[in-house]
Amino acid sequence: MGRVTGSWLSGPQIGPADGVENDHRGQDLGLPASGPGSLATGWPRVAGLLVDWLIAGGLAMLFVGFGSPHLGTTQLGTWFVIGIFAVTLFGFTPGQLVIGMRVARVDFGADRNTAEATGKESPAAVGIVRAFFRQLLMVFLVPALINDYNGRALHDRATGTALVRTR
Repeated sequence: MGRVTGSWLSGPQIGPADGVENDHRGQDLGLPASGPGSLATGWPRVAGLLVDWLIAGGLAMLFVGFGSPHLGTTQLGTWFVIGIFAVTLFGFTPGQLVIGMRVARVDFGADRNTAEATGKESPAAVGIVRAFFRQLLMVFLVPALINDYNGRALHDRATGTALVRTR
């Protein structure tokens, strides 16, 4: 019974490319099975987003006041700007930092990802263009709900990034 409910509760899945057989999530991306550098799972991603959304809400209240009819739009704009600049400058948003995650590029091959995960090489910067499009796609929410076989959402696949654990 759990297998049946898990198939529809976990949302639509995008299958692996031909010839890809992973023993663990992220193996084809050069990421470890667990620990720092491994792919972040769903609930920590949601928790990081919640922290970021609460921070943006607090800042929006400072900008326009609590009873403003523009509070929601200001909160969305604040969250959008924080996400772009934080990921560009630091590789993570405040919520991702609190939860222990960061955005990593995964478009340059498994060897470099393995070196980054073990701490032998500094991570490649995500860059403002990737951060902008990643954040833009997240505004629409639907790409964030559709995951591939690794558990990466469409906004991560489209920008060649992944949300990985830092601890």
